[in-house]
Amino acid sequence: MAVYSNAEGGFSEDRDRAIEKLKNQEIKVIFSVDMFNEGVDIAALDMVMFLRPTESPIVFLQQLGRGLRTYRGKEYLNVLDFIGNYEKAGRAPFLLSGQGSSGECGKCDYYRLEYPDDCIVDFDMRLVDLFKELDRKSLSVRERIRLEYYRVRELLEGKAPTRMELFTYMEDDIYQYCMKNAKDNPFRQYMDFLYGLHELSADEEAVYHSIGREFLSLIETTDMQKVYKMPILYSFYNHGEIRLAVTEDEVLESWKEFFNIGTNWKDLMTNVSYAEYQRITDKQHLSKAKSMPIKFLKASGKGFFIEKEGYALAIREELAEIMRSEAFKRQMKDILDYRTMEYYRRRYLND
Repeated sequence: MAVYSNAEGGFSEDRDRAIEKLKNQEIKVIFSVDMFNEGVDIAALDMVMFLRPTESPIVFLQQLGRGLRTYRGKEYLNVLDFIGNYEKAGRAPFLLSGQGSSGECGKCDYYRLEYPDDCIVDFDMRLVDLFKELDRKSLSVRERIRLEYYRVRELLEGKAPTRMELFTYMEDDIYQYCMKNAKDNPFRQYMDFLYGLHELSADEEAVYHSIGREFLSLIETTDMQKVYKMPILYSFYNHGEIRLAVTEDEVLESWKEFFNIGTNWKDLMTNVSYAEYQRITDKQHLSKAKSMPIKFLKASGKGFFIEKEGYALAIREELAEIMRSEAFKRQMKDILDYRTMEYYRRRYLND
């Protein structure tokens, strides 16, 4: 049997009579809304159930304390907390264990606490996951990014994730932070990020400590309001057979190959239809490539991109040896694939 009350004070049974029945075990449950907020204690209570959150930890503890009174024949108190207020849930283990304050215990110590004799705490597994969320919130964003990297690494069975893999498996809220905060964004200096975690392989370390790292950093961070630089850079990558210089025909081949993929052609000019795109001549394609991305790559920092007679664009000769490294090729392709994907992700969100 249960006795109910409502917030307006329309009780289905007299308050004192309901309390007396509870003491005499004539009823088992009093479901109360604002009925006992004045501080009335019923020592006979052997179950307390929370169904409404409170912003005040003092009020919460007062409500809990009413059930913790000793009473003849009362062996224990059951506490059912359905509030789901996970921001404060982490305090309960510390308070029950006598620790006093969650600030006195470090991260992930919830499971090592010793509760008083005869005190059993059983957290729903979903709540344990929320404790982990509390731990995450106590970390700096930089630490959260590192932990996210290790989580993705574990998903890949211990393999260090590429940029594309990290993007694919990274939690969206962390990725969005990376995009908005350049200084913490691992995708802008990914080899630096891996080096700091001691995650580079031996051949990647060789690239990292060479001029190749500066070149990769350049294409990783070069401004890209349009996607035009990507087909030019892909022409140098040449499906893994890297070139140090590209002819106009090689640029044109890579350019058309890139814009023929899916709906990439829409990025060639504003409001172009597919029929209009198909009518663009090779001369017009080449003119656009030379007047925009090739021009801007030559003007980019470090002077890596240079003019060379007989070629549309070339790369400094000092890079020749390191660019033959398989590790360099993997890094270059990963950067180009990631930057292309990120460009089209942004375009999709803005459409």
